[in-house]
Amino acid sequence: MKIGIVGMGWVGSSVAISTLHTGIATELLVHDARSGLAEGEALDLAQGASFYPTAGVRAAPVEDMADADAVVIAAGRGGHPGESRLALMRENAAIVRAVAERLTRLRGLLVVVTNPVDIMTRVATEASGLPPARVIGTGTMLDTARLRHMLGRELALAPRSIHAHVVGEHGDSEVVLWSAARAGGVQLRRWPGWGREKEGALAEEVRRAAYEIIARKGATNHAIGLVTAALLRSALRDERRVLAVSRVQEGACGIREVAISLPAVVGQQGATEIVEPEMSLDERAGLDRSADLLRKAAAELA
Repeated sequence: MKIGIVGMGWVGSSVAISTLHTGIATELLVHDARSGLAEGEALDLAQGASFYPTAGVRAAPVEDMADADAVVIAAGRGGHPGESRLALMRENAAIVRAVAERLTRLRGLLVVVTNPVDIMTRVATEASGLPPARVIGTGTMLDTARLRHMLGRELALAPRSIHAHVVGEHGDSEVVLWSAARAGGVQLRRWPGWGREKEGALAEEVRRAAYEIIARKGATNHAIGLVTAALLRSALRDERRVLAVSRVQEGACGIREVAISLPAVVGQQGATEIVEPEMSLDERAGLDRSADLLRKAAAELA
């Protein structure tokens, strides 16, 4: 499998090493506006080839990625301490648009990581002209992973034994689907010792996770690198896993023409089937508010 990564800062480099460790890539192309950085990262990664499944790594122009099975856009600047993801919007939209316009002939999937990822997913879809299913934002897949980690901590369970989703914006208006959350097949709200009073604090901890990390180290990179690599592996192996990813919606849950995260079946053709999740009335209202916020942000950008 040929995979390209555009943007080799903190996030792009973490995506690269995580992707190599999955073994999904046989050829990894990396690109950055700072050509020396891309070349240096390619050399550094290639020299570790004894410790990951065989893959060639090299710096390359974006145009060389047109026949890739997937290209990841991680280009753009990260958030500053205390800055919302939406505040990054205009600056990063120009960068993502310029990259996507060079990938109109892309054979495979376009995966968007750059924040605010929902807005950037819509920008990339429009600029590339690719079908919405083939332009996938990492969306709330990371928030969902954070939620499962925190629930695992609370319940003393492995996160893989917990099935719960975060939907909506990858950001402040995201919605935790508590009503459908399960642990070991049991409804979370029926789990011994669980109380709904815990839910608000945990949801806020998930929302604040990136801010807390950025305040301490300046960026988030390792978890999103792992998330992106897992998304690539699932898609390119056509595993058809249900993942909480962002794409331009075409009517699911009554949402159209906005990129937002909902559970989707992900395979080689992209996020092709949206799974409309079980939601309480309050959760559905929260999803609608999140979609409205993203729609207004996209209109401001336009």
